[in-house]
Amino acid sequence: MAKKPKLRKPILIEGLPGVGNVGRVAAGYLIYELKAKKFATLYSPDFLPLVVLQPDSLVHMLNMEFYLYKGKTRDIVILTGDSQSITPHGHYEVCGEVIKLCQELKIKEIITLGGFASGKSPEKPRVVGAVSSPELIEKYKKYDIDFSGKHNIGTIVGASGLLLGLGRAEDIDGLCLMGETVGFPFLLTDPKAAEAVLRIVTKIIGVKVNMVRLEKSVKEMEKSIKKTEEIHRKMLSQIIGKKQQKTQTQYIG
Repeated sequence: MAKKPKLRKPILIEGLPGVGNVGRVAAGYLIYELKAKKFATLYSPDFLPLVVLQPDSLVHMLNMEFYLYKGKTRDIVILTGDSQSITPHGHYEVCGEVIKLCQELKIKEIITLGGFASGKSPEKPRVVGAVSSPELIEKYKKYDIDFSGKHNIGTIVGASGLLLGLGRAEDIDGLCLMGETVGFPFLLTDPKAAEAVLRIVTKIIGVKVNMVRLEKSVKEMEKSIKKTEEIHRKMLSQIIGKKQQKTQTQYIG
């Protein structure tokens, strides 16, 4: 981070690769529509030790990036990236650094975005919510978020879950929004689930985005996503095991 920005009532939105690429697509589209500006990059030895070769022959290191949108009433920090950690230890290290940055920027609220695999592709995907404290259900129940508990989600693996858990220890409120998606193959990008999550998060943070360009944007993102698809498959198999990867719907990206 070259220079720490001064923010007004900031909130962090996180969207990284995972089931249906829901979080990554939603965060990427939010950055595009809001014309958010990158202000920090995070590298980690717990990302795979490789670079991605781009069409122009330049190499690209796997990383996470922080973008800033200066809103009318509050500022929005958006976290996205190429990959998550490939080790459990790395997940804690990376998410710990994100929480440290939140503390530096005085961020007291985090919303993480992901997908949950239901094994079907509904016309109108549900958005299931998880919170870091009971009081937040009351705060967010006016939005179309399913807090009923009637789903098969048992664990939230990766940044979408850890940021809520680690944030709670630092008095940072956390909400996870999970869009319903098929989930198989793991990185089959699901624009419908991403749109369902986007419609809710934009209402919460008080911004408007044009959803018309989402499908086109997804096709452009998929070119980059495919380059790291095997990376994410390897990450998932190491964390929850190949057998669970095929049979469970517990992993949330």
